[in-house]
Amino acid sequence: MSVYLITGVSKGIGFELVKQISEDPKNVIVGLVRDKAATVKKVAAELGDRSNVHILHADLTSYATLKQAATDTTKIVGERGIDYLVANGAFPSHFDAFDPIGALGDKVEELEDVSSKLFKTNVVGNIHLFNLFVPLVLKGKVKKVIAISSGHADLDFINDLEVENSALYAASKAAMNVIVAKFNAQYKKDGVLFLSMSPGVVEVGQFDSVTPEQMQGLMGFMGKLAAYAPDFKGATPVDEAVRTIRSTWEKASIDSGFGGAFISHFGNKQWI
Repeated sequence: MSVYLITGVSKGIGFELVKQISEDPKNVIVGLVRDKAATVKKVAAELGDRSNVHILHADLTSYATLKQAATDTTKIVGERGIDYLVANGAFPSHFDAFDPIGALGDKVEELEDVSSKLFKTNVVGNIHLFNLFVPLVLKGKVKKVIAISSGHADLDFINDLEVENSALYAASKAAMNVIVAKFNAQYKKDGVLFLSMSPGVVEVGQFDSVTPEQMQGLMGFMGKLAAYAPDFKGATPVDEAVRTIRSTWEKASIDSGFGGAFISHFGNKQWI
């Protein structure tokens, strides 16, 4: 039996994690979401009555809601603590997803607003999350903190492939990776594994409503991915991706050198 705390479980990778992990009734899953009512309804409709799934309200941009969620989680898990803390929730910006950063320069206010939201959600929000929930992780048996990152944050990937898009999002994920490493520096001695992991290119419907202009930028990026990984056939189905992610984090440990690391879903620096 393991206890999981997962953020951003309303859809995509987060929901699939809840779905797969809760199949074992011995596991306990606490999912944090902004819209609790909608997510509870979705869990009931798609997963049925799984008493080991607990959905709580929390917003990464609101310290007060995270603090309340930590209090509520303590009531649920008690002295068992948390074995796996999965920081999956994030703000996935579409503003910079399809264009090079130089094309955003004349959109001053939007650039500043999106950058602020990205940093507040993906970086500061996770700092608060870790600080509030680490006491529970220290009580757990497994003691693993996994932050879902992105290959976009890798400098070699950017430079070698000349990846121009998603500059602001990539910067926020790179900053988050540094935060994860800093938490590792503090808590490695306590046996807590902090790890950043890119899930690869996963099909979660994020590009379902793109414009023709945005699609042009997306296709350019996909072409570079095909050159980077000749066997790349497109986004991985979310169920398959989550199985790979879980397999990789199970193998990772402090002793094997993964403390504070930034890795792919393969457990190395091969992002696709």
